[in-house]
Amino acid sequence: MPGYQVRLQRVSVLGGESLNVRSLLDKQQFSDPDGAAEAAGISAATWPLFGQLWPSSEKLADLMQTWAIDGLTVLEIGCGLALASMVVHRRFGDVTASDCHPLTESFLEANLLLNDLPALKYQVGNWGRENTALGRFDLIIGGDVLYERGHPEDLAGFIAEHANAKAEVIIIDPNRGHRSAFNKHMANNGFALTETVITAPMRDGSAYRGKQLHYRRDDGVSPSQARGH
Repeated sequence: MPGYQVRLQRVSVLGGESLNVRSLLDKQQFSDPDGAAEAAGISAATWPLFGQLWPSSEKLADLMQTWAIDGLTVLEIGCGLALASMVVHRRFGDVTASDCHPLTESFLEANLLLNDLPALKYQVGNWGRENTALGRFDLIIGGDVLYERGHPEDLAGFIAEHANAKAEVIIIDPNRGHRSAFNKHMANNGFALTETVITAPMRDGSAYRGKQLHYRRDDGVSPSQARGH
């Protein structure tokens, strides 16, 4: 027994085929026998969050069904169950999924098998720490990634480190309170913002309220590069 319980779900994707998803049974699951999650900075309270189906992640997956990805390298940050990555992957996009949770990769491998998809690139992406194996990308995407006070600064720094000089970032945010701080940090890194209010309901008819945050840096030189970092 792995120490936690799972369930199988069928997730609809707007304009595309549904995905079979193996997720944690609920938010009460926890198992860290070797301390890998603790070493990654993951508390018992936040341990099960990676394995849940979050509305913003479903909205991001919907968006990636039609987003122009040809010729782009794509990184999903805080991917959790990696719905958006799987959508990009089955569209033959060059995508890398990333997260800091020690079980994310194994759940991703299981879900790829459930959907008859080939292997998908995965790298550890721990905000606020060095991620030496992770390169730079043209498009960085994430769903509901601003849920703790320290996330705006850590995530903006992570993005600055792993975005190409000319890059786009898309964040689906369910009106979290840390969005303004994140916007300021992104602006300091040369990213201009366009916000779009999302009002379309979820596939099951339940309400969704949030914003699509679309950041773009077009000048070809990031502040970190200009400083010689």
